[in-house]
Amino acid sequence: MVFYFMGNEISSLRGPWMKLTGALFLFFGLLVAAFALPAHAQDGPQTDGNEIEFWTSGGHGTNGGWQHTGVWTAGFRYGWVITAPFGPGPLRGRFEYAVDAVPIFTLFMPNKTAYGAAVDPFALIWNFDTHGRIVPYIDLDGGALFTDTQAPPGTSRINFTTSGALGVHFLKGKKNWTADVRFMHISNAGLTKPNPGINTIQLRVGLGWFTHPHQ
Repeated sequence: MVFYFMGNEISSLRGPWMKLTGALFLFFGLLVAAFALPAHAQDGPQTDGNEIEFWTSGGHGTNGGWQHTGVWTAGFRYGWVITAPFGPGPLRGRFEYAVDAVPIFTLFMPNKTAYGAAVDPFALIWNFDTHGRIVPYIDLDGGALFTDTQAPPGTSRINFTTSGALGVHFLKGKKNWTADVRFMHISNAGLTKPNPGINTIQLRVGLGWFTHPHQ
């Protein structure tokens, strides 16, 4: 009986985790391929410039009963590249501050779907100082999420999001493609009880460009 139960649990997890594993392999495959490309002068982040990006992301929950919850979001980012490059060796980079507007935020929960929108008033980004076709970055951000139904059920329609991501800008002339893998935590911060929270792993892709001070 125990083995039968464990078999069912493993089978139920196999689909989402296989999709996530495939997405991660694809992401890192693209990253390795980009490093192999020759370096050219591209329009990447520059001090006192701005970032404009349209993006979308998708993923799955990872914790407890919410591991079968799917997430799909789409939004717009506007950023300010604040500093000149600084830092030691391979950690040298530029600091960027950005905000995200997220008009599409969908949670595909078991037996119910929540539709909402979010705003992230702060995103702290470190763009590594490279001179080639790719610019790796680290992203820490957070904000508020508003949904048409309680998410999770029995909690609140107002939640807060915090996330961290590791990604790259693939520079291509005036435009650039962006891809990152991010961990996002969703909870109501104690507005209601219980407050189980939902942890997710997501793959995010975007298309944007960097403006420069002389433009």
